[in-house]
Amino acid sequence: MVSNSCYSFRSPTINNKPLIHSSSFVPSFTSCSLNSIPFSSSKSKLVVLTKKHSDSGLRIRRYSSNPSFSVFSFKRDELITPRKKLREEEEEEVKEMTIKPVVRIAERKLIVKDRTILTGVPDNLITTSGSTSGPVEGVFIGAAFDEENSRHVLPIGALRNVRFLACFRFKLWWMAQKMGDHGSEIPLETQFLLVETKEGSHIESDDGNEDNQIVYTVFLPLIEGTFRACLQGNANDELELCLESGDSDTKASSFSHSLFVHAGTDPFGTITEAIRAVKLHLKTFRQQHEKKLPGIVDYFGWCTWDAFYQEVTQEGVEAGLESLAKGGTPPKFVIIDDGWQSVGGDDHSSKDENEKKQQPLMRLTGIKENEKFQKKEDPKTGIKNIVDIAKTKHGLKYVYVWHAITGYWGGVRPGIKEMEEYESLMKYPMLSKGVVENEPTWKTDVMAVQGLGLVNPKNVYKFYNELHSYLASAGIDGVKVDVQCILETLGAGLGGRVELTRQYHQALDASVARNFPDNGCIACMSHNTDALYCSKQTAIVRASDDFYPRDPTSHTIHIAAVAYNSVFLGEIMQPDWDMFHSLHPAAEYHGSARAISGGPIYVSDAPGKHNFELLKKLVLPDGSILRARLPGRPTRDCLFSDPARDRVSLLKIWNMNKYTGVLGVYNCQGAAWNKTERKNTFHETTSDAITGQIRGRDVHLIAEAATDPNWTGDCAIYCHRTGELITLPYNAAMPVSLKVLEHEIFTVTPIKVLSPRFSFAPLGLVNMFNAGGAIEGLKYVVEGGAKFTEIDDGYGGDQRAENCSNELVGKVSMEVKGCGKFGAYASAKPRRCTVDSNEVEFEYDSNSGLVTFCLEKLPDEDKKVHFVDVAL
Repeated sequence: MVSNSCYSFRSPTINNKPLIHSSSFVPSFTSCSLNSIPFSSSKSKLVVLTKKHSDSGLRIRRYSSNPSFSVFSFKRDELITPRKKLREEEEEEVKEMTIKPVVRIAERKLIVKDRTILTGVPDNLITTSGSTSGPVEGVFIGAAFDEENSRHVLPIGALRNVRFLACFRFKLWWMAQKMGDHGSEIPLETQFLLVETKEGSHIESDDGNEDNQIVYTVFLPLIEGTFRACLQGNANDELELCLESGDSDTKASSFSHSLFVHAGTDPFGTITEAIRAVKLHLKTFRQQHEKKLPGIVDYFGWCTWDAFYQEVTQEGVEAGLESLAKGGTPPKFVIIDDGWQSVGGDDHSSKDENEKKQQPLMRLTGIKENEKFQKKEDPKTGIKNIVDIAKTKHGLKYVYVWHAITGYWGGVRPGIKEMEEYESLMKYPMLSKGVVENEPTWKTDVMAVQGLGLVNPKNVYKFYNELHSYLASAGIDGVKVDVQCILETLGAGLGGRVELTRQYHQALDASVARNFPDNGCIACMSHNTDALYCSKQTAIVRASDDFYPRDPTSHTIHIAAVAYNSVFLGEIMQPDWDMFHSLHPAAEYHGSARAISGGPIYVSDAPGKHNFELLKKLVLPDGSILRARLPGRPTRDCLFSDPARDRVSLLKIWNMNKYTGVLGVYNCQGAAWNKTERKNTFHETTSDAITGQIRGRDVHLIAEAATDPNWTGDCAIYCHRTGELITLPYNAAMPVSLKVLEHEIFTVTPIKVLSPRFSFAPLGLVNMFNAGGAIEGLKYVVEGGAKFTEIDDGYGGDQRAENCSNELVGKVSMEVKGCGKFGAYASAKPRRCTVDSNEVEFEYDSNSGLVTFCLEKLPDEDKKVHFVDVAL
């Protein structure tokens, strides 16, 4: 099984065995130019060339109604790396995830593994070896300035001729991605930077020689003392380090650990190692795999926001729950979003002219719920009334409510008797220069003009604890804590942005730990490193700006943003890819992405407005989901392409289950954040389909799903939309063509060879987006028939082998959750299939090797899984 982390630092596993990188078993292939593949601009149909596989029983064959769409494979001659070497590598106590090149500054250059990343490095940089923070080769960078100040900007070297991925804040609250190859293209407020050297190969070497490997260098601007760092580019292609405290009275002139630089040949492993080194240095946050994930992540949910916005009522909550359950997709958690709290505006007489032109900014006036959430017959029952209805009548497991980190959007209203113990004072946001330049509308924002009532930091734990203890006593299980980045703007006179954020988050963590034992907390509008690098408790973070059902520019932007932001955020918390509408033109586009995100799945449908056909691809009849095990992230070959802007690239997103991988492909072209207009806009793109390629190894950790340490790299790949199954040898490529807002989901499973020409690969519940998430257990047993001599080889070698002997070749035993159509690949027709010891009818497609049968009902409650056996 895999942990809830992107990587476990010491021994990353899916099935409790060491990770075997693909470099250990790269087979050689006869040459074949991928340029010769005949692509089709229409939706994909699968065609496979027939080729007999000498010893595995695997055949590559052609079948399709669209001959213009081809899959090209390559004959596997032999393993380059001897199996003895594989066994020796497995026996190593700790297998290094990446080669750790030396990161150093010499001759005014930042050099990584003898490759220059930055030139013209200034003399006033201070460097410290990363080895002081753990077994990682890296460098901490700081700088010395002539005088103390609350803000410093320093060029640290020119960046040219390399590709980069930057995660930057285009709004105060949210990050998005930007790609380029020159320093001038790096946006303001960049909080994560991954750089790829252009020379080298991304294919891992088989002999451990990394000299010709692409090197990935990660730059992490940090928190140092009371200062927070970020990166930006300038017109001279220089990478700049920006340090600021957010308080004119909080000054410094010398920094030693403001930026961490680490490098390696595996981008995902390198990022994990870098975050770990930063964690050990700062000692202020924990990584995602070290935190308890709340139970909502494994169930389907509903949020009231897009259904009711602030007009939500108890009656509306119950109507939404009933509506979803009637269609066979019962939610097991609900988030009662903004609209349940007691709030009020300010005294109108004190407003200036600018304030009078705006809607009044509401502020919290009490801990308890408003009248809408009080029981008319017994107002004292309060919000407990709807919580009891949700849990007892509708079978919900969890009820969450929303609140802002400052209580409400306008904070806590000063001068209210019920709230005076918290000593809130009016504060007016002071934004950093980079945020204002990226989001100029902040100058007239209602918060900037009308200010916030900020609870005294000394009293903020009391505030949170009294709020949360009241909610917990009513049966509430957790909170969605919103508007978090506002704290960075309120630090003037309070020690600065970092100090204020730290005080609030320490209080929040303590209160959540005390009142919500399931660690029920979702961080939202929280994409600043001030908060991320002090997160010890919260395990779920919203991954991007909102799902906007009525904004047509937002949908492709949303999918790209959640995937790329998860590269960084997923190391610290489990990214939440947000709610969506199931009845919407882009519903399948959004829904399929949520299925492979690894995070919670929930909708914001209005009662009665649902697409149950779609929802049943996400939700089992008991309200549980088939959750992937890691944060969904772009594949290695997509990290530096720009699938929103470049007009030629598709976005591929990978994730892992216990015994399978999953790969989503999306056309996200046509809209992006516009640097000139400082907002999301449409841009010109082709209306034709874009064609890309997928391989089994696109699922980065697919080797971990193999039960055989000598796995060859061959995969079975099931196409969710078409229902077609193909088999691909290692490194074989299959083209995929998609138009804007189109997508495809592929289940990817390592093929197990039981004996010559008898192979198997489970797929899972093939009507679900993440089919392989249903497989909880997998065991192969080779029987005496593996040595058989009686084989029906068909006619002319074009039919699949069939075991005609009296003995079984092997048996595949699986534990499967859920119900529905189960599918698997088998190179030979099975003898029989049984479910919970009862033989069932099955269908077998001899062209593709697809075996299907029905799991008619959910497993008995005491079993939790079906016990499925396939005899070959």
